[in-house]
Amino acid sequence: MRNWMICLGLTGTLASCGLEAGYQVDSGTFGNATLNNTQMMNGERSYAQVLADRFAREVPTQINFAFDSAELDATAQQVLTLQADWIRQFPEVRFRVYGHTDAVGSSGYNKSLGMRRARAVVSFFASRGISRSRLEAVVSYGETQPLVPTSERERRNRRTVTQVSGFVDGHQNLLDGKYAQVVYREYIKSAEPKTTVEIETSSSAFEQ
Repeated sequence: MRNWMICLGLTGTLASCGLEAGYQVDSGTFGNATLNNTQMMNGERSYAQVLADRFAREVPTQINFAFDSAELDATAQQVLTLQADWIRQFPEVRFRVYGHTDAVGSSGYNKSLGMRRARAVVSFFASRGISRSRLEAVVSYGETQPLVPTSERERRNRRTVTQVSGFVDGHQNLLDGKYAQVVYREYIKSAEPKTTVEIETSSSAFEQ
């Protein structure tokens, strides 16, 4: 007991206790900003990758659909509104929407259905003032990439996923090398209250 108290009381003896100095400060993100900056400067990590990670971390990236439907229900529209709000902060960035289905039905029909779902998302973004030219491509994977492997109806497989795909060619901020302007603008926007949405994830929310 006495040895443990001495170990806690002396910073210089942390190594002998098997603990790294600063371990209590590092919650898993400490130093990540410096690491990201270093990786971007030496070409190991692109700005697009950083924004793709942030988009996936800060907003829900997917929505789900009813069986054999490309209609956006109320929950889907709430999620897409959050996505659209995020997308509008970065007019330099392009996005790609991927459509998916479950395995019920023919491959050809499901590929078409997945495309219709992805196009429904693109149309929603356009209705919120986002240029269609920023949506680099609308790609349908049909039934080939299920989240839940099953040949039955599965709501979680009936989805679209929105992802950062790159930057708008020739945007002045990027041509001038002023990416810091993007970061600063987003930093100012981050002080504004954020809208949150609760998404039901219980088993009862999924159609079978």
